[in-house]
Amino acid sequence: MCPSPRDASPELQYALDDTVAALNRTIERLLPQTDLAEASLFEAMRHGTLAGGKRLRPFLTIQSAFLFNVDSSRARRVAAAVEFVHCYSLIHDDLPSIDNAALRRGQPTVHKQFGEATAILAGDALLTLAFEILSEPETHEDPRVRCELVRALAEAAGGGGMVGGQMLDLIGEKQDFDLGTISRLQRMKTGKLMAFACEAGAILGKANEPHRRALRNYAHDLGLAFQVTDDILDVEADPQDTGKDSGKDASAGKSTFVSTMGREEAQKRAEMLIQQSIRHLKIFEDRAHMLKELALYVLERRA
Repeated sequence: MCPSPRDASPELQYALDDTVAALNRTIERLLPQTDLAEASLFEAMRHGTLAGGKRLRPFLTIQSAFLFNVDSSRARRVAAAVEFVHCYSLIHDDLPSIDNAALRRGQPTVHKQFGEATAILAGDALLTLAFEILSEPETHEDPRVRCELVRALAEAAGGGGMVGGQMLDLIGEKQDFDLGTISRLQRMKTGKLMAFACEAGAILGKANEPHRRALRNYAHDLGLAFQVTDDILDVEADPQDTGKDSGKDASAGKSTFVSTMGREEAQKRAEMLIQQSIRHLKIFEDRAHMLKELALYVLERRA
């Protein structure tokens, strides 16, 4: 039986908890408190990054880096950069002009806590900080590796990736999408950043193309499955479990996997994608055990 996040295998739960603790320590170092006049900006950035979260993308980076014997401190820096981009996107998604959300990770959203203008600036600052981190020699001594990390993250986060997917999401509030367009939207909005998170470990380890391709393919299928289960949770889950508002997609009139396929077919699609994602890991044999466990976690999660 597939594990759920409430009763994940002890090994997986330990690894997830360890990632959260290690990443939070890294974020604390990269985002120290300050008494400068602009202190509220940094408090908003800290609120947007340290107020909970599953840290799945950093987990992907750290686990993929492990496959290639990458130094753990380097992996954590890149993992933090990925999380900063993810959190910037959440801060901006929650704004009144987009989703107008009041709750995120069980806490008030950044614009509710600090005001809309500060929330916009906090998101901007997190995005640019991510690229600053990747460009620093502490991340990797080889400038070609640093440049490739910067390029790959920009590609995943920009108009051809996460931001473009968010634009399609907004368009979806005004017109119906077919299944192919919904899949493309989610591959851009969710899948591309997850793919970078996975491939980043391979970039750090200067891995060969077959290994990098396997991780990209794994992450793309995982990301799509994650979004399918997210659509199911948006309909069924209790906000106390998810830590965010529920029913937002239906109230906005968005086309989702559930609204287009129905609940049962959406679940079948998620199961197919997870099994497909696991097959991509065969090239790594038993070394990718935790990535396989994570895939099963995503399929059965309830939050």
